[in-house]
Amino acid sequence: MRIIAGARKGRMLAAPSGTTTRPTADRVRQALFDILLHAPWGGPDLLTNARVLDVFAGTGALGLEALSRGAEHATFFENDRAALSALRTNIAGCKWEDRSKVIPRDVTKPTRAPAPCSLLFLDPPYRQDLPARTLAALHAQGWIAPGAIAVIETAAQEPLPLLQKNADGTTLLPEDAPISDDEAAPPLPAYAGTLLAERRHGAARLTVWQL
Repeated sequence: MRIIAGARKGRMLAAPSGTTTRPTADRVRQALFDILLHAPWGGPDLLTNARVLDVFAGTGALGLEALSRGAEHATFFENDRAALSALRTNIAGCKWEDRSKVIPRDVTKPTRAPAPCSLLFLDPPYRQDLPARTLAALHAQGWIAPGAIAVIETAAQEPLPLLQKNADGTTLLPEDAPISDDEAAPPLPAYAGTLLAERRHGAARLTVWQL
């Protein structure tokens, strides 16, 4: 695993052994940053001088890739001990201690943000309904800038991780949303955004949202 482009292009990244951490593959990361840079709503300004938030950060590959491509600062939330070791090794190897902050805690219970972030990466464990709950918690603590872009990786067969907003800001309920008060019905996502892009890569699905 390596940084694909920018100031640290080719820099190899450490990854913990085992299956607890699931690093985003290089080809998927390349596809993701191609979307961010070339979509009509994206472009280099999306990354240049951005404050980035990488949660469920694992090795930090997404946040470090953003720094390599011009982001100003990246904050990483991670609480797995082996992943934290790899993350800190990778930050030190890139010599970006002054542009990075690691917060070793559960991101669903975040600390108060020193400043809001305009670009967010979420790569949570699959099938645990974490993206919307995490974003709601981050929003409450001031981590999300108005109009921020969020990239979310989920399993390919999972439903969309957020509710969708209409152009007028109203929320669209999914077609399969429960219409009764049956307590057994699965809850709707607790956060909404405008879906900008969706791509599937093997077992993974990437969705890009404006919040």
